[in-house]
Amino acid sequence: MKILVTGGTGYIGSHTVVELQQKGFDVVIVDALFNSRIQALDAIESVTGIRPEFESFDLADKAKTDDFFSRHPDIKGVIHFAAHKAVGESVDEPIKYYRNNLLSLMNILEAMKQYGVPNIVFSSSCTVYGQPDPENLPVSEKAPIKKAESPYGNTKQIAEEIIQDSINAYKTLNGIALRYFNPVGAHESAKLGELPLGVPNNLMPYITQTAYGIRPVLRVFGDDYDTPDGTPIRDYIHIMDLAQAHVVAVQRMIDGKMKSQFEVFNLGTGNGYSVLEAIRSFEKTSGRKLNYEITGRRAGDIVKVWADPSFSNKELGWKASRGIDEMTLSAWKWELAYREGKTAFPIED
Repeated sequence: MKILVTGGTGYIGSHTVVELQQKGFDVVIVDALFNSRIQALDAIESVTGIRPEFESFDLADKAKTDDFFSRHPDIKGVIHFAAHKAVGESVDEPIKYYRNNLLSLMNILEAMKQYGVPNIVFSSSCTVYGQPDPENLPVSEKAPIKKAESPYGNTKQIAEEIIQDSINAYKTLNGIALRYFNPVGAHESAKLGELPLGVPNNLMPYITQTAYGIRPVLRVFGDDYDTPDGTPIRDYIHIMDLAQAHVVAVQRMIDGKMKSQFEVFNLGTGNGYSVLEAIRSFEKTSGRKLNYEITGRRAGDIVKVWADPSFSNKELGWKASRGIDEMTLSAWKWELAYREGKTAFPIED
């Protein structure tokens, strides 16, 4: 079974490719390398012993997307990660996000229809729920879709609607939207992990880079939120638990076990941790004291959100098994391995 993984050299994509290969799937990656590195292919190969097929182009280019699908008639499913994903940047550059995130999806869906590719797993996000009302915490799949807090979140909402409308119209397509919460951590081998280009937008790589001395100080965006310690609360999920859920979703589609042509699942642990609690976990597991400072709130950030994963646990037969300490420790081991030149990636400041 050949699976196309868009954005497959990125953080979540590369870990998912590892899981797919270890479950016997043949993988082809398309990635424009906007926020990832080509060396991810070496890292994947070092873990699995298999180098995935790879092409580099922008999926927002319809002609190139059509050409790719015409040359790969044996693709049985698509896992679509490729997208811009920084909340703050999306507030500053909304058109960049709408153009890239939505055009690429529409080009893929049209090509799937034309070339008879039936299955798509979409990398969605808990951002589609906006800021849930207190009575909707923890967030189940039945929680209302509220106005997005950022253009990035809005692209996820619109993308799900595009997929659902396409499925309703074409009848030959099946879709699963995986709404995940906050992936952190790294592969147990420490050969793969989160390695953003430039200054990190996500919390965990900023924590590990600060602990190693790459960043002078960790900025905590706001301590005046309506939470026990004033910092935002998130449901952090280990990257490998998340990757495994994508493989389960693909297999569910191939095996014909879907209950409808479009399904939605929340992927989280069911536990919410504040930014300061994540910092304390890291300090405990790494033995490093973090230099951090409280700054003003960041545009687009949600106050608190965590998942009710019971539906996913039941329907997918999947459950996140790794806790916050395992997440922070694996992230630190990855940072050490990378900085000590023990990975396939070139060391950058």
